Amino acid sequence: MLVINSIEQERPFNIQPLMKRGNWADKNRGVVLVFVIVFIVFLGLVSLVAYRRWMNRKADKESYETTV
Repeated sequence: MLVINSIEQERPFNIQPLMKRGNWADKNRGVVLVFVIVFIVFLGLVSLVAYRRWMNRKADKESYETTV
């Protein structure tokens, strides 16, 4: 413990303000909320497009006539 205290006293500057970090998401809650809403809307649109393509392919496969 004595070694740690002596190392801290030998520093010419205080490193604590450099290590202190702010929480950007906590300060800008509205921006984070907008990002989340935009992501959910984008995900919904992508899933809708994928679902429609899947249904079109399924309908095309069922429209083929096969003879047994």
